[in-house]
Amino acid sequence: MTARKSANAVYRLFLAYKAKGDFVGMDMARKFLQMGYTRARRYANHPSGRKYGPGRKRLPRSEDAAKAQAAAFFHAKWKKAREDAVYLRLRKRHREVYG
Repeated sequence: MTARKSANAVYRLFLAYKAKGDFVGMDMARKFLQMGYTRARRYANHPSGRKYGPGRKRLPRSEDAAKAQAAAFFHAKWKKAREDAVYLRLRKRHREVYG
């Protein structure tokens, strides 16, 4: 499945940045995993990708199982990245230095 390959590829980038101690790279990879999850969930819930129609009227939700599965792949990798001990340590240090 394309989503699985994509999530794995981005997570491998996360690990490569981790090996270099590159927090910004790790954070960008984490963000792309998060975006993959949120976009897949959006399309799983709304086939057009739009939550609202004319007049800001909320469109009905549906459930696309394939897109929900894609979201699950991204969510699993995003969770691993955001809970990574090295990532958390570097994020804390980054926030102390840069605010």
